[in-house]
Amino acid sequence: MTTQRRTLLEHRTSLAPSSVLDSAREFFSRRNTLYAAFIEQEGPTHVSMRGQGGEELVIAATAAPDGSTLVTGSSYLFDAQIARFFATLPPLQASA
Repeated sequence: MTTQRRTLLEHRTSLAPSSVLDSAREFFSRRNTLYAAFIEQEGPTHVSMRGQGGEELVIAATAAPDGSTLVTGSSYLFDAQIARFFATLPPLQASA
């Protein structure tokens, strides 16, 4: 028996946590492919979705002390799609 390991990806953005979660809902529900995912559970800091074959995908967003938002994404199979979602988020602005 093989053990599958869940992938955990992290990203920082200038968006507020609630805006990140809104973007995640939109990004994953609008995909018209086998990688579409639909909301199963949600809370103030996370959204849990199910996709093809019952695959779970979780996006969480929390405010960091430096004013940025730490976004984490976790899944067994959707790691490439999570990385694509992260690429749609505005980056942090470099400090002068």
